[in-house]
Amino acid sequence: MIPEKSSDTLGRPGHMSADDLTMDFRARLMHQQAENAARRKVDLAAQSSRLNSAEERIRIWERLHEVTLPRDPAHRLVEIIAANTGLTDTDVRDEQRRRAEVRQARTAGIATPAPAAG
Repeated sequence: MIPEKSSDTLGRPGHMSADDLTMDFRARLMHQQAENAARRKVDLAAQSSRLNSAEERIRIWERLHEVTLPRDPAHRLVEIIAANTGLTDTDVRDEQRRRAEVRQARTAGIATPAPAAG
């Protein structure tokens, strides 16, 4: 026969004490922290993996560091991003140019209204 768990305060079976709840919270927190650390380790490897494009590596770097790729080609982060992603400064600047072209195309698309049907 399995003994029932009882609360220290209520004496009723099936109720968790405050200590049990605290331990449960701590266990969940530790588990979540371990999962986050494992995910970060995978992301750190992916940000410099040659299997990923420069665009993907830079996006991973941005997500990990919660910083967007600067628009200025002379920004000091360009060298840091290149070093962290295994790319060259030129690769990072190429991605800056690509994004600038995408932004420019979007802006041009918004500024130019579609021809009216009729």
